[in-house]
Amino acid sequence: MYIQVALPVPLPRLFSYRPIEGQPLPQPGTRVRVPFGTQSQVGIVVSHGPEPDLDPKKIKPIQTILDEHSLFSATEWKLGQTASRYYFTPLGLVLPQMIPVKLRKGEPADPAPVTRWQLTDAGREVALDTLKRAPQQQRVIAYLQADKTLEEGQISELEFSRPALKALLEKGLLETVTEQPEPPTPWDPDWTGGETPPVLNAEQAVAVSAINQHEGFGCFLLDGVTGSGKTEVYLSVMEQVLRQGKSVLVLVPEIGLTPQTIARFRRRFPLPMEVLHSAVNDSERLASWQRARAGGAAIVLGTRSALFTPLPNLGLIVIDEEHDASFKQQEGFRYHGRDLAVMRAQLENVPIVLGSATPALETLNNVQQGRYRHLTLTRRAGAGQPVRQILQDIRHLPLDAGLSPPLIQRIRHHLDEGNQVMLFLNRRGFAPALLCHECGHLHECSRCDAFYTVHQASNMVQCHHCGSQKRLPRQCPECGSTQLFTRGVGTEQLEQALARLFPDAPAVRIDRDSTSRKGSLESMLERIRRGEVKILVGTQMLAKGHHFPDVTLVGLLDVDSALFSADFRASERLAQLYTQVAGRSGRASKKGEVVLQTHQPEHPLLHQLLGAGYAVFAKDALTERQHAQLPPFWQLAVIRAEANQAHLAQGFLQQAKSLLPAGQVQMIGPMAAPLEKKAGKFRFQALLLAPDRRALQQTLEPWLAELPNLESAKRCRWHIERDPQDLL
Repeated sequence: MYIQVALPVPLPRLFSYRPIEGQPLPQPGTRVRVPFGTQSQVGIVVSHGPEPDLDPKKIKPIQTILDEHSLFSATEWKLGQTASRYYFTPLGLVLPQMIPVKLRKGEPADPAPVTRWQLTDAGREVALDTLKRAPQQQRVIAYLQADKTLEEGQISELEFSRPALKALLEKGLLETVTEQPEPPTPWDPDWTGGETPPVLNAEQAVAVSAINQHEGFGCFLLDGVTGSGKTEVYLSVMEQVLRQGKSVLVLVPEIGLTPQTIARFRRRFPLPMEVLHSAVNDSERLASWQRARAGGAAIVLGTRSALFTPLPNLGLIVIDEEHDASFKQQEGFRYHGRDLAVMRAQLENVPIVLGSATPALETLNNVQQGRYRHLTLTRRAGAGQPVRQILQDIRHLPLDAGLSPPLIQRIRHHLDEGNQVMLFLNRRGFAPALLCHECGHLHECSRCDAFYTVHQASNMVQCHHCGSQKRLPRQCPECGSTQLFTRGVGTEQLEQALARLFPDAPAVRIDRDSTSRKGSLESMLERIRRGEVKILVGTQMLAKGHHFPDVTLVGLLDVDSALFSADFRASERLAQLYTQVAGRSGRASKKGEVVLQTHQPEHPLLHQLLGAGYAVFAKDALTERQHAQLPPFWQLAVIRAEANQAHLAQGFLQQAKSLLPAGQVQMIGPMAAPLEKKAGKFRFQALLLAPDRRALQQTLEPWLAELPNLESAKRCRWHIERDPQDLL
């Protein structure tokens, strides 16, 4: 009997190993450590069989069995298998994504003993003055003398020095205690306390009733205008599920939405909640996974990867902002979190709620096909007012850091009224280009077909595609001139201009650069809510989900590039972005205004958005997509290749096209990617279109199995992505 193991390598196959003599066979779903080349790898057992895939003499035995029992429930295992086949991705790349990083490295799946540092009797009595020559030791003793304990995982978080801890241990002022962790106690479905829920309006009550009365799997689209109280619907439905002793999984698109959502959920439900997003370290993520798996989590709230959290008694899944592109994984296992969540809900036989003010066209098509039930919220909750929309023609107007004189006047008026202003510019950094005034040279990234972005605060130029950066040049590399000027506007430059124009109105910038430090986003949002900040400047991080009752003016500075994009989804993204950003204004009893600056004031898409709204746009866009044979009516995949030389990548795709059988699947290309050179590699792609899922699946599965045998496949890197959200 041989063991078939999935390994985290980009090869579309399993690997055969012999069992360890005298030990039972490891079960499917358990981890094993195996030899692989000159190294060892942690893999996941998939199956056993009498027939190996190699000469039996060449097959090595596994080295270690790491688990007694499978890490996956029956439904999680089925989800992994189904996702692997649907996304044309090897199990070796899918299954590891479903478990925490620490488990992928071979750490124990059961909770490890907890080491705690505590004061000895001598440590409790020592005077802090005696340690003033050892400030690190003094900090530790001061912390612990304030009736606190210090666990191993807190040392780096509190920035304590390990040499200081060791010195205190040797002085007899500290001691360590190791304890087995207590299993999580089951939470009480008859809890008391928590915030009293507000009275639902009629539309909210209808939506809650429809979901609560449904038994088993069902997919509901909660389509509500911004500020209509979608979160209150989630909370009301969740309460019924939690009262039944079942858990709830809630997914949000970005880490930026989690602080206020966490606070609101905790105020409402005094129950154990696990929070998972990119700022959670590997140890915390493993601990959350262990508690959830043991039944100790009533609510799991997180971004895309939280989808795979084991919940033995799952009762409901909620996807907030279901249209958001952040739910799509862009590398490795390229899955869509929303679509896999629907798949999981179906396997678990539980309802799923997809919420959005601007539903994805794929979701609206599923509603039209009768697969999803449509619930609508057409009125703003509470005293929220409809906003006034203004299309500002900026042709022939002087711009100050992207701000037109009419917009500057409106900002001043709203600030004088004591309100807050939000300005949206989806371009971080100081400026998107650095230009030589003498010879016209533009500073380009040597590894990409892209210009360097100037980051003045850090005195650097950076490529936002490959991440390469260098010091801000003082001279032109072409002619030696020192006459270098920035071109274009980024959020950093806009922030500086606002400080000059409105010195008495404190501004805050929220983008990936300003929120990189842990806790920085939460502190910024808190300052905004307390009214300490009057002007909010930001990228897409500000566009959705946030509730700022004092924001009465929202300005979109530059969206024209989206009107002429090569990506067929660009108009949908712009419509969603405008609607979401506009929804940040006038959320309380104050009247709101939205100003959209453009050089294209006659563009029909802008007039449709401002005049008729997102629903009318979506209806027309679906008709266009149907006529053009594009998703969601046709199935789409994209095959990409990259190599050090352009002809190698293009040649592979050309050979792949010659192997594609004639039939229902059309291959368009190969063609250069819109950003042809990235990180030093030349990139080509081809689109694969089919009228239905079955045709795409049945054609591509055998075709993809042939591609690794091509000689050209060995001279480039290639991958396939199903349901791509970004063709750039």
